[in-house]
Amino acid sequence: MVDKAIIEKIRNKSGFICDMDGVIYHGNKILDGVKEFVSWLQSENKKFVFLTNSSERTIRELQGKLSRMGLDVGTEHFYTSALATASFLQSQKPNGSAYIIGEAGLINAIYNAGYSSNNIDPDYVVMGEARSYSYEVIEKAVNLVKRGAKLIGTNPDVSGPIENGIAPATKALIAPIELATGKQAYFVGKPNPLMMRIALRKLNVQREETIIIGDRMDTDIVAGIEAEIDTCLVLSGISSRATIDEFAYRPHYVLDGVNEIVKDFKG
Repeated sequence: MVDKAIIEKIRNKSGFICDMDGVIYHGNKILDGVKEFVSWLQSENKKFVFLTNSSERTIRELQGKLSRMGLDVGTEHFYTSALATASFLQSQKPNGSAYIIGEAGLINAIYNAGYSSNNIDPDYVVMGEARSYSYEVIEKAVNLVKRGAKLIGTNPDVSGPIENGIAPATKALIAPIELATGKQAYFVGKPNPLMMRIALRKLNVQREETIIIGDRMDTDIVAGIEAEIDTCLVLSGISSRATIDEFAYRPHYVLDGVNEIVKDFKG
């Protein structure tokens, strides 16, 4: 039974930074109470952003995915590690080039930032979630990095939740390149403070009035703690109560899912 005082503290926040995988859905399955939670955010005029470490989908694709689940959410409520990575690259070396290993969300974001594709002598090798991952791709990336390209990862997630378990994510996919080259990747997504600062700017809410809701101790929760934002761990994704004890820090709040925030809400 969740303490009602805790639920009220969460409800009283003005800004909500919500992870997606493991919080809103697993794969193509919406989680319990999510429709009610999103309706509550909208009806209470809360400021919210879905901040995902996944680089796979474009904003339009994410919006479409939620739409198919019965959620009507505007594109202004989304931000991804792919967009953050593209912004970071443009700030570091404007109009550079990259060898991109990833899906449409990452490729489009980097192109839209003014970058060109380059598999000969790129400034960067950029890795995100990639379904076309192969030995040949790894071999190409290794040699480009050995010749001087900087190695960038969209996010440091080792795995992500799917409907029937977990799938390897960017940190797992980029590991062979790091091992073969002896170079460490720079990861842009959570818990990198860049993502949290961008989220706060999008919300235009003070950090004291904001809460981050996520299912991962090693990205969502540590990101909130380091940015001095209240954190809520939901157990609907990767983490369990036993997981919490594996870390030196703790979330401010722990819920089974976002459904508990709006359960018995009278408005």
